[in-house]
Amino acid sequence: MGRALLLTHTHLFSPKSLFPLSLRHRPTATAAAAATKRIFHFCPPLACRSMDDQSSIDSVTQRLSNHNLHRLSLQDLKWDHSFVRELPADPRSDSFPREVLHACYTKVSPSAPVEDPQLVAFSQPVADLLDLDYKEFERPDFPLFFSGASPLVGALPYAQCYGGHQFGMWAGQLGDGRAITLGEILNSKSERWELQLKGAGKTPYSRFADGLAVLRSSVREFLCSEAMHHLGIPTTRALCLVTTGKLVTRDMFYDGNPKEEPGAIVCRVAQSFLRFGSYQIHASRGEEDLGLVRVLADYTIKHHFPHIENMSKSEGLSFSTGDEDHSVVDLTSNKYAAWVVEVAERTASLIARWQGVGFTHGVLNTDNMSILGLTIDYGPFGFLDAFDPKFTPNTTDLPGRRYCFANQPDIGLWNIAQFTTTLQAAHLIDEKEANYAMERYGTRFMDDYQVIMTKKLGLPKYNKQLINKLLTNMAVDKVDYTNFFRTLSNIKADTNIPDEELLVPLKSVLLDIGKERKEAWTSWLKTYIHELSTSGISDDERKTSMDGVNPKYILRNYLCQTAIDAAETGDFGEVNRLLKLVERPFDEQPGMEKYARLPPAWAYRPGVCMLSCSS
Repeated sequence: MGRALLLTHTHLFSPKSLFPLSLRHRPTATAAAAATKRIFHFCPPLACRSMDDQSSIDSVTQRLSNHNLHRLSLQDLKWDHSFVRELPADPRSDSFPREVLHACYTKVSPSAPVEDPQLVAFSQPVADLLDLDYKEFERPDFPLFFSGASPLVGALPYAQCYGGHQFGMWAGQLGDGRAITLGEILNSKSERWELQLKGAGKTPYSRFADGLAVLRSSVREFLCSEAMHHLGIPTTRALCLVTTGKLVTRDMFYDGNPKEEPGAIVCRVAQSFLRFGSYQIHASRGEEDLGLVRVLADYTIKHHFPHIENMSKSEGLSFSTGDEDHSVVDLTSNKYAAWVVEVAERTASLIARWQGVGFTHGVLNTDNMSILGLTIDYGPFGFLDAFDPKFTPNTTDLPGRRYCFANQPDIGLWNIAQFTTTLQAAHLIDEKEANYAMERYGTRFMDDYQVIMTKKLGLPKYNKQLINKLLTNMAVDKVDYTNFFRTLSNIKADTNIPDEELLVPLKSVLLDIGKERKEAWTSWLKTYIHELSTSGISDDERKTSMDGVNPKYILRNYLCQTAIDAAETGDFGEVNRLLKLVERPFDEQPGMEKYARLPPAWAYRPGVCMLSCSS
């Protein structure tokens, strides 16, 4: 198998076309599927869920009830520092830009200029993860702590060292150039959560940058972190967003026209911020640092994949590779092989969910790939409006569209290939184990994608031809991705509906289509309705199920921009309204319908629909 696989898409996104035959081949062992589900138990694909208003009210009530059980002040947070305690540190603690060798991190404190910082918003669900009392956010000194102006008692801040491939090219050392981790919190469930301030000042990894962040990009990251979680997509989270009270100079489009913008800091929360590049950097430095790959892998498995440490031969996780020599990969004999397979599967499952909801990350460099299979580093992201497989929200990506929507599954595989190369270089896995991990990526992506799309259409079983034809029609007519699937649940499974009436339930989403296109859509709908009629499920039951996986509300870029424009004038109301909106994306939310509207004309200007990596 080629280790630098990247398929170029000149056609519509069709999942099976994304992988060569070797990747589409399934393990021949009959126990493969069941055993893999038993061990790699990360998350099921987008499950149907009940999203009526009463269930949401009950959820909030339960959250408040649970919150009252374990309320902590900032001083009472239970800090632990396994990363700092167990991994090698940079002997220096200054922020002077430099190569940091033989170390996983540098101890460095927040240093962003701050003057009268203000709390913009906070997430109650994330506060619950940390057992943090909501009243703490009312403290006058809260913004000082989360702007880095005042140290949090118990914190032990550091910046992580990592490298990465950027746009397919090895970029060398990158690291946390403007993010500083405060430490790890252990909550009442013994869950480990890292707190990280993004935009907190210079580190040795800042290179020639200032280590700061602006309100514009911070609002986007804060809101999208929470929006993705409530869509059921694995992601880093965001506890709070504060302004620094200082201006930051940014050249948004790299066109020589910088301007001053309000500074801000978002507190990101995740069980780990380790990336593929965290391991790559050490392997890239030759034999002297190869041992650090093993040290970091051992740390990661111990704290974040403990079930792999506890595997035994009784699990029977041996799989045929499908090669001519009938070789076998035994995941119980090499924990690193089991680990890389799980990382590959988590990554595949994540990207399948992105494709299902129409999310485009925009900067899928290996330093932006979470080892836990989380969506991480929200820069120039974007949700699809009009369906366009070649859509990229990143102006830097425009020449080749490497990271466009349709390419994301391929890029995920390419990044996994780089990660397996790193582990091979450190002698943790062999070539067959590396190839098997990539094979499992392909299988897991296809399995999850098919389940997701089947649920989105309310079908009794996956129908590749029907789904591909739908995506073709949507691309031709530039149909809004989110609104179409939400509206599709209104279709009745009645094969006796006259042809001229079939499109009536979809008239709000099939706009400005001529006679020929109406005929194409009518033909597709007749096939679709026939499929629905074989399911034996009532229209109401199917609508409830479909509305539970097809959101009504997504964080469209123009909604973010409206909130940003208001926040830059000191009005944080729209940020908080959007936060509450995206916490219930599948609910109708009467009175909020305007947030489901198509983007207005102004939303297609640069800086709204598309942004640069600096955003």
